[in-house]
Amino acid sequence: MFKPVRILQVGSIAVFLAGCAANKTAALAQAPQGSPAAPTHISAPTATQAIPASGSTDSIKAGSSVVGRTVYRQADGQLIPSMQAYASEITRVRHIPLAHVEALLKDAQYNATAARLMAPAKTRIRRSWVTYRNRFVEPVRINAGQKFWEQNRSTLDRTAREYGVPPSIIVAIIGVETIYGRHTGNFRVLDALATLGFSYPDDSRPERSQLFRDQLADLIQLDYEKKLDAKEAMGSFAGAMGLPQFMPGSLMRYAADGNRDGRIDLLYSVDDAIVSVARFLRLHGWVPGLPVFAPATLPRNPQAMVVGGLYPTYDWTQLQAQGAALRPSPGTQAQNPSARTKNHQVAMAADWRGQKMGIVDLLDEPRQLAEYRIGTPNFFAITHYNRSYFYATSVADLAKALSDRMGYGGPD
Repeated sequence: MFKPVRILQVGSIAVFLAGCAANKTAALAQAPQGSPAAPTHISAPTATQAIPASGSTDSIKAGSSVVGRTVYRQADGQLIPSMQAYASEITRVRHIPLAHVEALLKDAQYNATAARLMAPAKTRIRRSWVTYRNRFVEPVRINAGQKFWEQNRSTLDRTAREYGVPPSIIVAIIGVETIYGRHTGNFRVLDALATLGFSYPDDSRPERSQLFRDQLADLIQLDYEKKLDAKEAMGSFAGAMGLPQFMPGSLMRYAADGNRDGRIDLLYSVDDAIVSVARFLRLHGWVPGLPVFAPATLPRNPQAMVVGGLYPTYDWTQLQAQGAALRPSPGTQAQNPSARTKNHQVAMAADWRGQKMGIVDLLDEPRQLAEYRIGTPNFFAITHYNRSYFYATSVADLAKALSDRMGYGGPD
């Protein structure tokens, strides 16, 4: 009935708030390279549907996190009061039998490694865009990405037509996340989410432990609906699973059956992973035909116009008023192979000027450097996959390198 899904570990996790897709939870640490993971099982709908959830996906307010807490059961084997209250609210809100919820929570174990990897740094780490970019836009990922693209060209082209997301972007995201399956996670997702939900290593950030408790509730719901086995699911230290590193909430809302076989397999079915990435981006604001970065010169003082966040705020007239201007030969980052003609590039240049945009700041503190770009809605769609501007820009730059390697590159 269900097909195995082996879960992967991301090589670097910056933030999982809206997804790794959509509901990746806030994780600012770096994941270690893992060993092969155990199978997970998950059923699937059609290619354009999310996994249907029979119950609610509301936030679970009960429960609390305490730094250093390592035990989740009392001496008599019952759950500690905080976790018992959490279980009761899941039953009330998600309509899952209490015995089912309790059985999973009683099986959860504290994972000291997950807590350590999520712990805040003792000293401030200076941001380095150059170092970050060099880690992801490099020969290993470019060579592996070219092979991945060649092997899955028909699925990538079909997905680009259906969702409007270029193959280069999809391939780049999977490359940044897992190097096309080379690095798999060895954390049991149930343990990771329980640890970060009830023993988050920073009491000053209660919103983060709340996010992980919500993801744990999603995992329990998926288990109850027989869409995965919560006791077997493996992934990253933050609970991200599959080639595209989806959190449980993302599996519920954005995963897709790319090969239309009635099952979702985010490792062994590359088609499912490809379509799931595209579907996530499209539902988070990806606009077909737009470049990731506007083909324009920057305003006179770009730093003063940096707003940050996941949504663009400026229109083209505002940017022009501050000194932005069209480039002499407008082009596109990571464009679709079907958009290679000059006329289409001109049409794209005209289209992006009607969209909101934002100034992207890429700081390199050790080198005392700063790079700025003008991000379109498509840049910000990628930031919903991972909030880091470094991450989204690295995806775009890797996509451009892959597109050039495949012979689809256009002007910057």
